[in-house]
Amino acid sequence: MILLTEQLLNGLQYGVTLFLLAAGLTLIFGIMGVINLAHGAFYMAGAFAASWVAIQTGSFWGGLLAGLLVSGLIGVLVEVGVIRRLYARDHLDQVLATFALILILNQGTVLIFGRQPLFSSMPEIFSGSVEILPGLPYPVYRLFVIVVGLTVAAGLYLLINRTRIGMLVRAGATNREMVRALGVDIRRLYTTVFGLGALLAGLAGVMASPIVSVQVGMGDEIILATFVVVVIGGVGSVKGAFVAGLLLGLADTMLRAFLPSLLAQVMSGPEAQALGTGISSMGIYLMMAIVLLLRPRGLFAAQG
Repeated sequence: MILLTEQLLNGLQYGVTLFLLAAGLTLIFGIMGVINLAHGAFYMAGAFAASWVAIQTGSFWGGLLAGLLVSGLIGVLVEVGVIRRLYARDHLDQVLATFALILILNQGTVLIFGRQPLFSSMPEIFSGSVEILPGLPYPVYRLFVIVVGLTVAAGLYLLINRTRIGMLVRAGATNREMVRALGVDIRRLYTTVFGLGALLAGLAGVMASPIVSVQVGMGDEIILATFVVVVIGGVGSVKGAFVAGLLLGLADTMLRAFLPSLLAQVMSGPEAQALGTGISSMGIYLMMAIVLLLRPRGLFAAQG
C-alpha cells in the first residue's frame, strides 16, 4: 500500500509536468496550426535560467521568475522571427524550421552555460518531507509541483472559458479568418498564444530543475511524450491535455515500478527485467495506438 501510494504520487507529479508542456503545445498547434518541434527547448531554457539564477543568488523564487521571463521572451522572439513566416507553409516546412531551432537553441545554450549540467538546490521551505501515510514520508517539493500543476490547470480553464482573450483563442481555433474580419489583430493574438505556450513549457522546466539534472538537450527527451499527450488528449484541447497528461504520467510510472516484478513471478529474473523495462518504455505509445484506434481525433478533440 505504501509503495503503491508513493508511485501514484510520483505519477501525478510527472503527469502535471507533462500537462504543463502539452497545454502550451496543444494551444500552439490547435490555434495556429504550427507543428513546433522546438517546444522542448523552451522547457530547457526555463530550467537553465532558473537553475543559474538560483545558484548565483541562492533564491529559488528569483530563479522561478527568471525561468518564466526567459522562456516567455524566447517564445515571443521565435514567433516573431521564425514562426510568423510559417503559417501559410505546409507542415514539412514547419517541421524542418523548428528542428533547426532545436539545434540552434541547444548550441546557444552550450555557448552560454557549457556542456556541464547544472544542479540547483531544493528551496529550503520545501526541502523536508511530510508523512502522507504512516511510514510514508513524501518530499514536500514534489507535492508543491503537483499543487502548481493543478493550479495552472484551473487558471487555464478560467482563462480560456471565462475571459475575452479566451473567447478569441477559442474563436481563432475554429475560424481565424472571421476573427481577423472582426478587427482583431490576429498577429498579436498569435504572438500572445505562442508566448503563453513557451512560458508554460518554461514553468515545467523550472519545476523540474531541482529534481533532475539540467543539461543541454533535456527538452528533446521529454518532447516525444508531450506529443503523445497532445495526440491522446485531442489536438487543441487543454482539457484533453490535462486528462491525458495525468493518465500517461500515472501509467508510465506504474509500469516502470511494478511490471518487471510482476513478470518475475512467471519468468526468470533477467528476462523479466529486460521484458518489463522494454514494455514499460513502450507503454505510452501502446496507449496512444489504442486510443487512436477507438477515437482517431483523441479523447477530447477540439470542435472545429
